[in-house]
Amino acid sequence: MGFAQPSADLRPIGDLNTTPLIDVMLVLLVMFIVTMPPQSHKVAIALPGQGPPKHVILNPVRNEVTIDARDRIAWNGEIIDRTALRARLRGSMRLPLEPALDLIPAAEARYELVDAVIADIKHAGVTKLGVPGNEAY
Repeated sequence: MGFAQPSADLRPIGDLNTTPLIDVMLVLLVMFIVTMPPQSHKVAIALPGQGPPKHVILNPVRNEVTIDARDRIAWNGEIIDRTALRARLRGSMRLPLEPALDLIPAAEARYELVDAVIADIKHAGVTKLGVPGNEAY
């Protein structure tokens, strides 16, 4: 008995299997896209009604920001919102000498609001910040 010759279908293939290489390339591409930092371009747009505040009370020596128990923010006694607070902080930083800023939150004020106001103050670049009365807490 003799052995049969292998047919053309059973001969080894000499081509390179590129499927795993393509899979690895796609995984690396996805990893690079995911780890790439997002672009953060800022475009300055002047929106209507967002000009400088009309009657800003800026003391050139010392200003006071208070937060009461009902989570109302006041600048030198005038109730304002966070947008107006940011505008006044920017205005105070434009003065020739930076005025001191006192932050006086009530003990009952929400922590999240106080933290957000502190973040606004830090973002404005205020360096002369005081928290008078904090020894009572």
